[in-house]
Amino acid sequence: MMPAGTGSADKRIVFVLKGYPRLSETFIAQEIHSLERLGLDIHIVAMRQPTDDKIHPVHQEIMAPVTYLPEYLHHEPFRVLRAMVRVARNGAMAKVFGLFLKDLRRDISRNRIRRFGQACVLTAEMPEAVDQLHAHFIHTPASVVRYTSLMTGLPWSCSAHAKDIWTSPDWDLADKLVHAEWAVTCTRIGSEHLSRLAPPTKPVTLSYHGIDLARFPALLTPRPLRDGSDGAHPVRLLTVARAVEKKGLDGLLMALAVLPPDLHWSWTHVGGGSLVGPLKAQAKTLSIAERCHFRGSLAQADVLALYQECDLFVLPCRIAADGDRDGLPNVLMEAASQGLAMISTAVSGVPEIIEDGVTGLLVPADDSTALQAAIMALAQSPTRRFHLGKAAQKRVRSEFNHDEAIQLLYQRFRTQQTLDTQPAELPSLS
Repeated sequence: MMPAGTGSADKRIVFVLKGYPRLSETFIAQEIHSLERLGLDIHIVAMRQPTDDKIHPVHQEIMAPVTYLPEYLHHEPFRVLRAMVRVARNGAMAKVFGLFLKDLRRDISRNRIRRFGQACVLTAEMPEAVDQLHAHFIHTPASVVRYTSLMTGLPWSCSAHAKDIWTSPDWDLADKLVHAEWAVTCTRIGSEHLSRLAPPTKPVTLSYHGIDLARFPALLTPRPLRDGSDGAHPVRLLTVARAVEKKGLDGLLMALAVLPPDLHWSWTHVGGGSLVGPLKAQAKTLSIAERCHFRGSLAQADVLALYQECDLFVLPCRIAADGDRDGLPNVLMEAASQGLAMISTAVSGVPEIIEDGVTGLLVPADDSTALQAAIMALAQSPTRRFHLGKAAQKRVRSEFNHDEAIQLLYQRFRTQQTLDTQPAELPSLS
């Protein structure tokens, strides 16, 4: 049982998120829940309404109140106008309007105007007794938080992840890192990139968010020794990912289509995304549709069952045309926690969990031939899958422990100490 924590003695933090709740951002929900259990007082502000029709168990356990900003300013014009009048009368808008115009000249877009309007609403409707603002993602949420910070005088901090880092211009990232009290990110490559843009006195700290191993207990029963030779018991492949360009799922279908005809397999995809329809059409064109199962978005318990039932996890990440890419996909940590052998690509933070030939296999991005060879090699070798999966499971449990990461993040919120300094004594999550 978790101790009660320090309750009202802690700071009150407003967490600004893109949307809430979101099935694809379990790591954020888990972080909020764990910080609450340690005693932090959190108020969630979301920039858009939820779009998923399911939620994970952790969302039901979060106690933080939730406020929704107007997703589009024209949807709630009177709310936005009232907020702007209020902050203008208080003199708050004058503190930030010049900076907003400077940003707008470099980024002439409706999106930039929207973030300024949302910041005015957040400023005008700020919950009582707030001590700090925190943005999850350094692109649009951090824009809202930065403007709000200047209008309210509240300090702010930021957690950066993946798309927000790699699709934002350097000038925008650098400006935010100058103004933020501190920033963290969840991959070594992201930390190195952002630290080059940050002031020397404020390097961006690496803090793997990890996974809550209590929600992903180790699989105790052995997996069947399927090797693809029996049509009644095909090797079961699994991908959990949004169907978007950076996941490389079209290349995966191409690789699956050229597997030997005597290798029996099935592939399950879990996740929503704009490319689900095109991927289904591609599978039909490649004559593999009967082996491909698109399950859509699933609750965490259903995903966990699939990790335990399947034989091989495949996630062929790539860098998208607009520069978007994964950070360190949580699904790799989740799959590894179940001892599930993995195949992915050496993109972004993926090699930080998958060491080629040790904790999984890495193939070049957008190389369907190499991907096909890796799938065939592991599909036919349950013994090799077992050893890779066990090694990955050991790495996740030793290096991606959510509890250790959250203790350091909690200390930063409480004291502003560097995350590289181990706190002397903190409440326990166990």
